[in-house]
Amino acid sequence: MSTNLEVSIVGLPNVGKSTLFNAITEAGAEAANYPFCTIEPNVGVVEVPDKRLQILANMYCPKKVVPAVMRFVDIAGLVSGASKGEGLGNKFLSHIRETDAIAEVVRCFEDENITHVAGSVDPLRDIDVINTELCLADLETAQKRADRLTKIAKCGDKDAKTELAVLEKVLAYLENGEPVRKAKLTESELPLLKELNLLILKPILYVCNVSEEEAAAADENPHVRRVIEFAEKEDAEVVAVSAKIEAEIAELPKNEAAMFLKELGLPEAGLTKLIRASYALLGLINFFTAGADEVRAWTIVEGTHAQKAAGKIHTDMERGFIRAEIISYNDLIACGSEQAAKEKGLVRLEGKEYPMQDGDITYFRFNV
Repeated sequence: MSTNLEVSIVGLPNVGKSTLFNAITEAGAEAANYPFCTIEPNVGVVEVPDKRLQILANMYCPKKVVPAVMRFVDIAGLVSGASKGEGLGNKFLSHIRETDAIAEVVRCFEDENITHVAGSVDPLRDIDVINTELCLADLETAQKRADRLTKIAKCGDKDAKTELAVLEKVLAYLENGEPVRKAKLTESELPLLKELNLLILKPILYVCNVSEEEAAAADENPHVRRVIEFAEKEDAEVVAVSAKIEAEIAELPKNEAAMFLKELGLPEAGLTKLIRASYALLGLINFFTAGADEVRAWTIVEGTHAQKAAGKIHTDMERGFIRAEIISYNDLIACGSEQAAKEKGLVRLEGKEYPMQDGDITYFRFNV
C-alpha cells in the first residue's frame, strides 16, 4: 500500500463522478455534461476527518496539527471496450493499477436533463460494464504472464509451476468475466500475484450517486437497494451520497455547511462517509504522536506491529526500534493529561511485535 491512502474514482461518463470529485477535494477538475470530459487523471488530497485530533491538539497545544490524508484520483469515464482501447482505453486502466482501492460511482437518480451514455439509469448494468473491462484488462495481463511461466515450468522450475497453478485458477474467473476476489485466494497464493497488480483484486467501494431529495433516505431508493444486494455477494462496501449536495457544501463555510446538512436531515457529509467506508474496506486505523511541537495522525493497516508503524514516521525509527511508549486515547481523555495517565500506570511499554490499536498515542524510542 502506498504511503498515503489512494483511491481511484471510476465510473461511466455522466454519472456525477467528476462533480463528486470536485466537491470532496475542491480540486477544480472540469465537470461537464458530455463524455470524456476528464482526460488526464486529476488528483486531490483531502484531510481524514477525526475529532480526536482536535481534542488532542486542545490538550497538548502544539505548534502544528497534522491530520491523516487521503488521495482521490479522478479517472476518465470508462466505456464498454475500454480494455481494447475504446473511449480513452488502456491508458486510464493503468492509472487505476497504481491506487489502493477503487470507488465505482454509479448513477442512482433520474434526470432527463442529464444524458446517460447507455440511454437509461441502471446501476447494475453500469457496474457490469466497468467490472467486465477490469476483468478483460487483467485477463490480458495474466495470460501473458501464464504463457511465459508455461515455458519456464516445462524446464522443471518449481516456483514457476507454483505460480502457474495460481494463475490458472485466476484465469478461470477472468475468462468468465468474474472478479478474482470470488476465487478466495489464500494468504500464500496472493503474494504470487502481487507483481501483476490486478485491477479486479483491488478492494471495491460502490458509491451510489442519488438526488438531493433522496439523500436523507437513500436506502429507500430502489437503485441503491439493488446495489447493496449486489455488493453483499462480493463483500464490497456501499455508500450513498448526493454529488449535487456535496458540490453545494464545498462552497459553504464549515459552520454553514453543518447547518445545511442538518436542514437536509443528513448527520454528516458524503466525504466523511466515503472516507470511513474506505478505511473499513482497507482495514485501516489511525494512531497519533503528540507533543508540544506537533500532534499528528498516522494511517496504518489494522494489526501493524509497533516496529513497522515506527517506520511510517521514519525508516530510522523502524531500523533502530527499542520500544514504544503507548497510552490509549480513551485512557488519556479519561485522565485529562499525560502526566495523570502516567501516575495511574496507564502508559505502557510495548515491544516490536505489539499490534497497534486505533487511537494509540505513541512515543517511539529508537537508536541508530
